[in-house]
Amino acid sequence: MRTLSFDSRTFNDDLAAFCRGAAVSRELSAGVAAILAAVYERGDEAVGYYAAKFDGAKLQARDFRVKPAELTAAARRLPAAERRALVAAHESIVAFNRRGLPQAWTAKNKQGALVGEKFDPIRRVGLYVPGGQVPLVSSVLMTATLAKIAGCPEIAVFTPSNSSGKIADGLLAALHLVGVEEVYKLGGVHAIGAMAYGTTTIPAVDKVFGPGNAFVCEAKRQVFGTVGVDSLPGPSEVMIIADETARADFAAADLLAQAEHGSGREKIYLVATSGRIIAEIAAELEKQLHLITRSEQTTRVLAEGFLAIEVKTLAQAAGIANYVAPEHLELLVKDSAAKVLTRTVTTAGAIMVGNYTPTALGDFTAGPSHVLPTGRAGRFFSGLRVADFLRRTSIVSYSRASVRKGEPIVAAFAAMERLDAHGRSVRIRTEK
Repeated sequence: MRTLSFDSRTFNDDLAAFCRGAAVSRELSAGVAAILAAVYERGDEAVGYYAAKFDGAKLQARDFRVKPAELTAAARRLPAAERRALVAAHESIVAFNRRGLPQAWTAKNKQGALVGEKFDPIRRVGLYVPGGQVPLVSSVLMTATLAKIAGCPEIAVFTPSNSSGKIADGLLAALHLVGVEEVYKLGGVHAIGAMAYGTTTIPAVDKVFGPGNAFVCEAKRQVFGTVGVDSLPGPSEVMIIADETARADFAAADLLAQAEHGSGREKIYLVATSGRIIAEIAAELEKQLHLITRSEQTTRVLAEGFLAIEVKTLAQAAGIANYVAPEHLELLVKDSAAKVLTRTVTTAGAIMVGNYTPTALGDFTAGPSHVLPTGRAGRFFSGLRVADFLRRTSIVSYSRASVRKGEPIVAAFAAMERLDAHGRSVRIRTEK
């Protein structure tokens, strides 16, 4: 575990260097570009080739899409307890995200013109659901549910299969619950390429959503412009801010929960108000590490991607959080401090308040989508919401009376910008 002190003369440089560790290498970027180019040029052939290369799945183009009967069968096979969990989580996600559904509006501006906004669902969206090392069943609910609330007419889901061409029952059952029928047994960069460019068997989408590993995240960045993308949610991150009221065992459990994703690119931060708190949590990490099944992958993340920071004040902790812009931020501090930090930290993807709010609740069932910005993208991106699945269009309607009131303003701008045709296009409507 690496530890920094806020008082260190090199603290800012050291923190920046740690955050930069997640930067995309030239080799990774070039490899992604090569796969995307192959999909663009060879379509289904390239998609099938990379499915075999990376997933071991020998799929013909006719095998890419999951048959409707497979979705139904998976839902029937799912144990009752797991089915109830899916339903309960889905209900929470629907209830939370319906509140964020934008509403059309109209009003009159100062010239008397009718102005307003309308919102329309994006026609065709592609949802990426990770399923490589672990099948992220919850990501189905955290993306497809929002697309359904928005009313997107076409929802296509892409998730990798195993070497036998099978997808985990939990994933398929979740898709069946939400009501998604277009599902492809494809993951990785080639799936992003298929969404962006289309193939003979896979229609291109208008916007790509969902989390992924560093390769998927880079692929989304490279296809942006050809299609829209939601954000760049990559390998998981968590930051815990802890004071003397933090439960060391709780904090350690939560750090391990995010580290166990195990790609090796996760970022785990512990910001504490004393070295004693850091030592207590570190001891709990050692103790609990032996209790989890993915301890080998988790150990690698803790060795390479874990940073502990000692601060003197919670104001210093807030400044660090705003710089890092963590995907998940846990506030294991006294109540009065939590209220201040919730207000002053403005870049976190999601904030979990108090000793009894682990990130895992937000990951699975609290209600907000767990598709959140990583890699400091929280400085300019927010977590996924229903509005991301909608297009906003502004509406403007002037009458002859209101255009007369607007004409002098347009005339002034036309003169300043030397665009006389602009001014004339309005003035001609005011002339008798």
